[in-house]
Amino acid sequence: MLWLPVVLILLFVTMPVAFAQSAEDEVTPQVQELYAQAKAAQDRGDNATAIQKYRAMLKLAPHLAPAYNNLGMLYFNQRDYPHAAQVLEQGLKLNPDMPTASAMLGFSYAEMGENEKAEPLLEAAVRANPNDDNAQMALARTLIHLKRYDEATPYLKSHLDKDPKDTQAWYLLGKTYLQLSEDALGRINEIDPNSVTAHIVAGEIDESMKNYDGALVEYKKAIDMAPKQPGGHDHMGNVFWETGKWESAQTEFKAELANDPNNCTARWKLANAMLEANALAQDALTELNRAVEQCPTLMQARVDRARALVKLNKQDEALPDLLLAEKDSPNEPSIHFLLANVYRAQGKAADAQRELRTYGRLQREASESVAAQASDAISIKSNAH
Repeated sequence: MLWLPVVLILLFVTMPVAFAQSAEDEVTPQVQELYAQAKAAQDRGDNATAIQKYRAMLKLAPHLAPAYNNLGMLYFNQRDYPHAAQVLEQGLKLNPDMPTASAMLGFSYAEMGENEKAEPLLEAAVRANPNDDNAQMALARTLIHLKRYDEATPYLKSHLDKDPKDTQAWYLLGKTYLQLSEDALGRINEIDPNSVTAHIVAGEIDESMKNYDGALVEYKKAIDMAPKQPGGHDHMGNVFWETGKWESAQTEFKAELANDPNNCTARWKLANAMLEANALAQDALTELNRAVEQCPTLMQARVDRARALVKLNKQDEALPDLLLAEKDSPNEPSIHFLLANVYRAQGKAADAQRELRTYGRLQREASESVAAQASDAISIKSNAH
């Protein structure tokens, strides 16, 4: 449920000329007394009495548009969305220039599942106040219900920029991206369901859901159709790399580099797989030198080059890469572990101890973050059901 922050609206506001005289004539002492009673009832939390008083007011002053706004607000706050919508519609017919009433009506329509009616009103509310997170999220949900996923995405991203710990927003964004991917695959399949691109996209969707066996099947189909086309072996190699199948990963990355020698990431991952498989560090270093030469800003390659140099007892040569990588990613634990190794080899015991302490702290923080993410995932699944 998304609550719209509302306040009691003063009764005496500017109205359309056609109704101004009529509404003014209707503001009798009896109407003013009913308004005072309604406000007093609302102030003490007696919404039922406040609603009764407003309804009595409107029988005497049916052209008093702000009274419809206030009555609609009371129904809205009680989650009586059908009555809220009915009353707000009447008020807006009298005076369309009531932004609060218009926004509440949009929220009410959204809560009732009348998304076609809700969308323009919520869009206007967000346009009038881009910082209204409730309206932004309500509009995103409405657009998702309308299957307008590409339009919902910017609102979700904007909200997450301000509240990056909103797990529900992350869930909706992930769901939206997944739906867009499925829609894209559907469009590709409409054009050519057996194309290389169709199999690559299908594999990426499987991979994103960690269905690695399904991803491998799709990537294999793409490779069989176009073995010399860049990308296929890279995708398959990445699945093997993600699942720790280092020998198979090396085979695929080598095949990818034969098709695309300038693929720095594939070259780095090839070397990384070699290091993980305990292959010759010198062979890995050769690949890493080429990766860094081609892409000097690829810090993962620099860290692995330092790792290979440490394995070869060339700690002094490893230090420049590690210092660059530390500057780029100061919270990466492995960099500090390698720095400790280098400083120890150089006889700098105090520096080595400092880096080990940093490594230990970052490892603990990483473990806590994983535990928190797991808790959030459980919460998201629970809320989704």
